[in-house]
Amino acid sequence: MHSVEVFLLVAGAVAVTAVCRRRGWPAPLVLVAAAIVVSFVPAIPRFEIEPEILLDFVLPPLLYSAALSSSYRDFRTSLNSITRLGVGLVLVSALVVALVFWWMEPGVPFLAALVLGAVVAPPDAVAAAAVGKRLGLPRRVMTLLSGESLINDATSLTLYKVALAGVATGAWAFADGLAIFALAVGAGVAVGLVIAVVVHAVRLRLDDPVVASAIGLLTPFAAYWSAEALAGSGVLAVVAAGLYLGHTSPRAGYATRLYEEPIWSTVDLLLEAFTFALIGMQLPWVVRDVIASDQGLGHGIAVSLVVLLVAILVRPVYIVVTARFDHVRLRGSRRPARDSLSARESAVVSWAGMRGVVTLAAAAAIPLTSAGEPFPERATIQLAACTVAIGTLLVQGLTLPWVIRRLGVGSADETARDAAQEAAVRVATADAVHAVLERQRDDWSEHLGRERADELIDRLSGVWRARATAAAAMLDPDSADELVPDDGEPHVPTAEEGLRTQRLRREIVAAQREVLMERRDSGELDEAVMRRMMRELDLEDESLSSSWVTRVQRR
Repeated sequence: MHSVEVFLLVAGAVAVTAVCRRRGWPAPLVLVAAAIVVSFVPAIPRFEIEPEILLDFVLPPLLYSAALSSSYRDFRTSLNSITRLGVGLVLVSALVVALVFWWMEPGVPFLAALVLGAVVAPPDAVAAAAVGKRLGLPRRVMTLLSGESLINDATSLTLYKVALAGVATGAWAFADGLAIFALAVGAGVAVGLVIAVVVHAVRLRLDDPVVASAIGLLTPFAAYWSAEALAGSGVLAVVAAGLYLGHTSPRAGYATRLYEEPIWSTVDLLLEAFTFALIGMQLPWVVRDVIASDQGLGHGIAVSLVVLLVAILVRPVYIVVTARFDHVRLRGSRRPARDSLSARESAVVSWAGMRGVVTLAAAAAIPLTSAGEPFPERATIQLAACTVAIGTLLVQGLTLPWVIRRLGVGSADETARDAAQEAAVRVATADAVHAVLERQRDDWSEHLGRERADELIDRLSGVWRARATAAAAMLDPDSADELVPDDGEPHVPTAEEGLRTQRLRREIVAAQREVLMERRDSGELDEAVMRRMMRELDLEDESLSSSWVTRVQRR
């Protein structure tokens, strides 16, 4: 494939995505449907992308971005549910699909059928997350879907490698496969954490947000490739690095956070648009490969539809059967009872099983030959994989909004709880501001005089309390009584006072930031609320850096 063709594919995908975002349509589903239609145009060439490019250059940044925006605390408290789906469901799905395919194709070795099972097992949360955000799914549901997608790729790709090795050698020992899986998990997580610690230490010493953001862009690739070189899971390395750096990002410079957010949003849009468009473009060519083979198109379509049906049904059956394990606490999982999924929320999760980039890349990476012989039923396996990817995106993706609305799953209570939390934290930050001002009273008195210092500090404290009162009253009227607003007019400082006030405001922002992190770490504040308020403080920090007072100080 020529670079111009790739550019045109990406440009077209971005154009379709722009229309979808403007009209509120689910972009992944529209992209797949539009690409399928375009692919039947006779003049359109075959878009062949090396699977290594998808696994090495597309998957790491997508996973890293998702991990960065995920809450480590929510991930930890839902660890048992995430593991149940990200590991258990993937293994069960792969095994059931392999058994069905093996039953329909008795001449195919079971390990070759297991390759297909590993390929179609991992759901991709991109489409489900897009629908869920638009319709306001509760945070615990979004946490489970995103957390599942962060680890299920590692499970499926490890199983995929083990199955391919078994096809090549003609034998596979369970103990060997378990050892490979354990090494992949251990080495992957360790490498990811080591790289994340190093990157975090470097960022704390950097005063250049552009360079820090560039390091952030390189981090997922460093984690993925390093782990893969050590026989670890590159996927888990990227996830571990992303979760750690996302959790510690409030300690880094505010400018880096402000730079990175739009950068990663742009990268996500480009890569997701490209991936879903490529999925749609692949289908006609995979069909032609089946026709060109001796496996028979009619039989291939029948097998593919059965595999699609099995892949869709295994998920809800598994979730219902294993629901009781949600109450089992794994080591490190401390989810409170109120965060357990309801029956309706579990039904939504059961239907959010759309496949994506890993299924496409793994199917394309199936070798032409194994042990000197043609890979068994390769064309049919690839057709089944593409059918599952496209079928789940269109069938489940198109009906998921209806399922959510029909079941009445929403986040109204969560929104009210978030507002109350934010109002309470604003009250707490006003107290922190007052404490910072009080610490300055003696110092200011030496330079401005006691009366002038008292007047200035009281007025500034009143302004901050008035701001906190107004915000808290709008968010949660019951909290307004906890603050006493100041009725006086804000004081306009002189040039000398402006320099002092500038330094003071930075201390105030730092104090407020500490309150947010303490409340987040103690479990009193949800990660999403903290991030929203942290961005507000970052923007305030940015305004201080670009003000005339700062420019005067630099001269």
